[in-house]
Amino acid sequence: MTIEMAGKAGLTVDREGFEEANRKHQELSRTTSAGAFKAGLQDNSEIVTKMHTATHLLHAALHKVLGPSANQKGSNITPERLRFDFTWPEKMTDGQLAQVEALVNGWIKDAIPVEKKMTTVEAAKAEGAMALFGSKYGDQVSLYTIGDVSKEICSGPHVANTSELGSFKILKEQSSSAGVRRIKAVVEQPGA
Repeated sequence: MTIEMAGKAGLTVDREGFEEANRKHQELSRTTSAGAFKAGLQDNSEIVTKMHTATHLLHAALHKVLGPSANQKGSNITPERLRFDFTWPEKMTDGQLAQVEALVNGWIKDAIPVEKKMTTVEAAKAEGAMALFGSKYGDQVSLYTIGDVSKEICSGPHVANTSELGSFKILKEQSSSAGVRRIKAVVEQPGA
């Protein structure tokens, strides 16, 4: 709504309050974009670390079930759940979701070591690593490899072995935006 439209509707506009709120928003945007890429993590707690590692397995499973065009568009991870957005043009079927969940749980049961090494973006890509966030990388990057399942440049915390995840459960699959789907999921410890 413009100031003119507000006036015609009989509303008043607090210009000073608006300008102050706008300045605060711009400052927050600048400081956030200047900070390190945090991979959508709320914190580095044990459960968030497990859920973050699970996103790597989820991404790999989506590639196996849907194909290489199912690429990560973003994630948000809290102690309660992981949220993973990816490119895909339509709702996933129950069968596809079951396949993805089974693959992730299979890799968890396989107790695969999660290995990290420091390298350059170019060297990581030469090894076949996914590098989805272009200019957000520095000169040296962390390359995480989970057996022959996943190889990604990533700055987030990871478990040492997939067995630490317990089990993986998809809670919901829905639309996020045009051409982007969203999966919400959790990792659960045995007996939890």
